[in-house]
Amino acid sequence: MIDTLPIDIQQTSQSRIGELNLDQLVFGRTFADHMFVADFDGKEWTDLRIVPYGDMAFSPALMPLHYGQAIFEGMKAYKSADGEVLIFRPQENAARLNRSAHRLCMAEIPEDIFLAGLYELLKLDSQWVPQRDNYSLYIRPFMFATDEYIGVSPSKKYRFIIFNCPVGAYYSKPVKVKVETQYVRAAPGGTGAAKCAGNYAASLYPAKLAQEEGYDQLIWTDGAEHKYVEEAGTMNFMFVIDGKLVTPAVSDSILDGITRKSIVQIAKDWGMEVEERKVSIAELIENLENGRLQEAFGAGTAAVVSPISTIGYEGKNFELPEIKADSFANRVKAYLDDIKYGRVEDTHNWIVRL
Repeated sequence: MIDTLPIDIQQTSQSRIGELNLDQLVFGRTFADHMFVADFDGKEWTDLRIVPYGDMAFSPALMPLHYGQAIFEGMKAYKSADGEVLIFRPQENAARLNRSAHRLCMAEIPEDIFLAGLYELLKLDSQWVPQRDNYSLYIRPFMFATDEYIGVSPSKKYRFIIFNCPVGAYYSKPVKVKVETQYVRAAPGGTGAAKCAGNYAASLYPAKLAQEEGYDQLIWTDGAEHKYVEEAGTMNFMFVIDGKLVTPAVSDSILDGITRKSIVQIAKDWGMEVEERKVSIAELIENLENGRLQEAFGAGTAAVVSPISTIGYEGKNFELPEIKADSFANRVKAYLDDIKYGRVEDTHNWIVRL
């Protein structure tokens, strides 16, 4: 834990926790009572505060509405059987947010402000963390420019906010994906390694076209040749080929996923051979056809581990082997869940306990 910073807390006069119904929860639609806010005035971060979750007023000239200086993170908190709130690898999210800020010429936020605001917010809204398997509190830290100026240049002022929403499972069944060979999520030298709003905006149209064809998401390929696998929708992409865990190496067009990083470490702990390298579409299809590709799954904060049932490529669907109880994807998801809910020893010190 870190030292407490002076944070002004304005508690809501009436909690909405009584309206929470976990049995009818839609991912990302229900929000907890409070949010943490801090402002960068051009020189330093000031006015650290926790206020009731609510709307914000802004000028039509607010710079991110025009030039896209907006970044975010995704992370989760869990509740153990004895009611303790547990956060999974928050320091990693703080570091990655600052890497994104650097890429977009934004002010970096000190880790102590990020973590102190997060911890105080979760203490205040701890009752919003569901105490149920496969449920968690999704945490959304984000930052955006606050200069009101129509001119293409970095803003001098920024706002950082954290808000939370209780969630259940992101995908309820294995997903069907299509290899995208026309549109590009990210190009070399671009912003693919940053978690910025523009990356997701660019993905919406090709994802919509794939969904109209009956797929759940896309497999993104490299922007230069459409020859190599990069990500799976909004997740990192991972395979089991001949008993080895294979995943595209992180690059300037692939997000350095925290769930991905954790799975790689667990696989190594279990004595599994791991390859982080370029994976071509040709190799992927060849291994699908000859039965060497045993599993394929996406890995990310929202879905955690999402098995893939079907891969579509050039008008043909390739079916993957049925996901079994003892598959790597199921075993690693169960183990990650056990760590996150405090059911097993956290040997890597990934969990922060409030």
